[in-house]
Amino acid sequence: MHIHILGICGTFMGGLALIARSAGFRVTGCDEGVYPPMSTQLKEQGIELIEGFDTGQLKLNPDLFIIGNVVSRGNPLMEAILDQGLPYTSGPQWLGEHVLRKQHVLAVAGTHGKTTTSSMLAWILQQAGLDPNFLIGGVAPDLQVSARYQPQSKYFVIEADEYDTAFFDKRSKFVHYHARTAILNNLEFDHADIFPDLAAIETQFHHFVRTLPQSGTLIRPADSPALDRVIEQGCWTPIEFLNARSGWRSEWRAVDELAILHDEVEVGRLQWQLRGEHNAQNALAAIVGSQAVGVDVPTACAALSTFQGIKRRMELRATVNDIHLYDDFAHHPTAITTTLQGARSLMPPHSPTGRLIAVLEPRSNTMRDGVLVEDLPAALDHADLAFCYQETRGQRALKWDPGTVFAPLGQKMQISDDIAQLAQMVAQTARPKDIIIVMSNGHFGNIHERIIQALEARFTH
Repeated sequence: MHIHILGICGTFMGGLALIARSAGFRVTGCDEGVYPPMSTQLKEQGIELIEGFDTGQLKLNPDLFIIGNVVSRGNPLMEAILDQGLPYTSGPQWLGEHVLRKQHVLAVAGTHGKTTTSSMLAWILQQAGLDPNFLIGGVAPDLQVSARYQPQSKYFVIEADEYDTAFFDKRSKFVHYHARTAILNNLEFDHADIFPDLAAIETQFHHFVRTLPQSGTLIRPADSPALDRVIEQGCWTPIEFLNARSGWRSEWRAVDELAILHDEVEVGRLQWQLRGEHNAQNALAAIVGSQAVGVDVPTACAALSTFQGIKRRMELRATVNDIHLYDDFAHHPTAITTTLQGARSLMPPHSPTGRLIAVLEPRSNTMRDGVLVEDLPAALDHADLAFCYQETRGQRALKWDPGTVFAPLGQKMQISDDIAQLAQMVAQTARPKDIIIVMSNGHFGNIHERIIQALEARFTH
């Protein structure tokens, strides 16, 4: 069977393409601005990629078109598919019907921590010898790839996104996944481009809960009013409530020990490489999730003790003259807060010189439209200094004034509408022992390399 994927270079659709290829389907696809690393990964797997959405692709005569949620009405190829009555479906629906129905699906949902928790869970299962399949919205160095499918494997770990499925299916993706073990990490308002309010997101989460079997497991934190409201609408699946606290050793550069607690009972200790209370919560959720498929706690803790984290989740990009530059995906006020709080633990204790510097691109639709911006000053106040990029042109232009929003931060905040200038500002401000964290859910105009180059020019000449 030949499938042709529209919007193939996104993380989800590209991962789906790799899974379909492994499942024995012939796969081709198209996208605008076909770009690496996904394009490289797909080509290495023998998947033909076409630039753009021209109607000439109909000559490929696939058995089915799979439509990504980047495709909207007016897309020329989509219009031709509709005009000619050709068969099409969404990526999540195809995955659910052709792959996930045959698997024990462990789905990780929530506003924050989905990629990290699902990567942790997949790593635990792999280290436990369960050889899981997975589809994750990021790349963990331990797992090497974002998607894997082997038909003989029983378990499938998936990052369960609440974003809508396609232009013709406004349900959240995760309702298609046939989950048996579900982790609901947390729930806050996000994706203001498709959800009018938190209640609308809660409705989608309830739809997801309604798909879980009585023989399954639902795992959730005990202290989430939004998830309380979701469950109050109806739940037919046994619930595991999470409780986590962490105790950190304070020695600089020491390997941290993290005590994981569940229902007030310590279930394990990790020789831990990650930082922050949010990662403690992610770890606990992954441990309890793995228990649902028979992995014991010592095995899970041993696996997580070797877990190296996720690319673009506090990923160290360079160290120049004892200035450390990290890349992080944080773009929601809560994620910015937890990222900065976790980064603070990286600072040498009793050091009067090292500072925490935040560099933010408010790029997501929610941030660009000005939703939740009133929470940004408090989030960035966890840094010693902060820089913000103000896009003023095109579709990514901010609909709010950073100068007004960040006025409470005073001299701590600097703003620029030029990425090259912003990089120079950061590099000229930084000094030895500082930690710089670049936060964006996009490429941010390659500002990471610009800052690194500016630091090298400043300190090596």
